[in-house]
Amino acid sequence: MQIEIKVPSPGESITEVEIAKWFINDGDIVQKEQEIAEIESDKATLPLIATDGGQVHILKPAGTAVPVGEVVCTIDTSKKADIRAKVDAKSKSPEIEVAKPMIADTNKAQVSKKPVDEKKQGGEMKITPVAQKIMDENHLSVEDIISGLKKLSSKEVLAVLNSGISETPALSKTREISRSEDRTRMSVLRRKLSQRLVSVKNETAMLTTFNEVDMSAVIELRKKYQDEFVKRHAIKLGFMSFFTKAVSEALLLFPMVNSRIEGEEIVSPSYTDIAIAVQTEKGLMVPVLRNVETLSLAGIEMKISELAGKARSNKISIEEMSGGTFTITNGGIYGSMMSTPILNPPQSAILGMHNIIERPIALNGQIIIKPMMYLALSYDHRIIDGKDSVSFLLKVKECIENPVHILFGGIDPRKILLDL
Repeated sequence: MQIEIKVPSPGESITEVEIAKWFINDGDIVQKEQEIAEIESDKATLPLIATDGGQVHILKPAGTAVPVGEVVCTIDTSKKADIRAKVDAKSKSPEIEVAKPMIADTNKAQVSKKPVDEKKQGGEMKITPVAQKIMDENHLSVEDIISGLKKLSSKEVLAVLNSGISETPALSKTREISRSEDRTRMSVLRRKLSQRLVSVKNETAMLTTFNEVDMSAVIELRKKYQDEFVKRHAIKLGFMSFFTKAVSEALLLFPMVNSRIEGEEIVSPSYTDIAIAVQTEKGLMVPVLRNVETLSLAGIEMKISELAGKARSNKISIEEMSGGTFTITNGGIYGSMMSTPILNPPQSAILGMHNIIERPIALNGQIIIKPMMYLALSYDHRIIDGKDSVSFLLKVKECIENPVHILFGGIDPRKILLDL
């Protein structure tokens, strides 16, 4: 029986996708629910799943643009019987223990069943603990593994060279002259991203304002309560949750920073849906945390972890990346000291975090060392005035330097006490 695998719809507004790559070759046997390909739209990357097992016949090669609903491959489900027959035959063999993980010897070399002295067999070869455990359980030596390899590809050779390990000392010091160039087609996601970035520069009046924040209070909080926090919530307390919550409270105090332009109208949401920029192999993705104003720090950490994991594994949906009212990007994890983040339309503002560096600052007439971070707020001057942008950034700074302010809507609790 032949079944057809069609391109699923990534979202309502998307009519065409591109086949990024196939994980299998034409004629391969696949299992039900196996990921067989990756498809890209201008907003997200999604897996293509086999709805049944059998032999695949690929109709559309990688790099092809196809409309949603198009048949990209077929699966001959009658071939499943051949697989079952081979598996049953293998399981009946007295020489194979099915319950244990076995390593296939692709050259059909004889596998030693004797205890192995890896110091003699392996020499200087590094073996991971997991690999060593599997080898020990199956009485395999390093020589058995090496003899079972089909071939050495450029991938393995380059891995050794890049790690700095070489039998010839001169090899790691010299490099052959090369004038070659690699050409790789841009993904649909990156092509769309490039168009959006250019349109932001052309269609908005983008400005950036800066400030710096003393991270001492947050660092001390994390240090003092991290173990208890992990024990209670089963997740680590990071810096991003503090900034996300501080931004949410500041947005409620300065709603124009949370607004957007639609035609000749200004739309100001009463909620704060904050997008967190996540770097993936496919490019920058911005999953959105909904109604951050209602979330605790633990809730924010859990949601960020969930969405970032989905983004990096290409499991995130378009809905989970749509509708944000504000964006936070953290270049500090890559060592950035200062930057001017670019707007994420149709949003009107974005906060850039940077790395934390101990710097001398003047405090009460004395020079002391503090862990400092530069903050950058890029905003659309068509809708946000300088007063709002500077005041917003200052409020974020105050919430980070005095985290208890977050509990009082970003307001100094002493003012609330004094009814000010």
